[in-house]
Amino acid sequence: MEIIDKALEFEQRKHTFKTTSERIESSREVKDLILSLNSIYKEEKDPKIMDLMKRLTAIKQKIEKRLKGRP
Repeated sequence: MEIIDKALEFEQRKHTFKTTSERIESSREVKDLILSLNSIYKEEKDPKIMDLMKRLTAIKQKIEKRLKGRP
């Protein structure tokens, strides 16, 4: 389960992005992780995987909110 390990590592990583390109890369990385976890979840139906996806989605939303800026 290396995808789960990567997701947990991403979650523990510090999320202070200095540049826009770092935010974009991080957003894409977390999106790929979430989609990979979703395919695993469809087969196994493990609630721990769902909780991990929810936490990663919250991180992704914060990154994207910062990318879009204020209206």
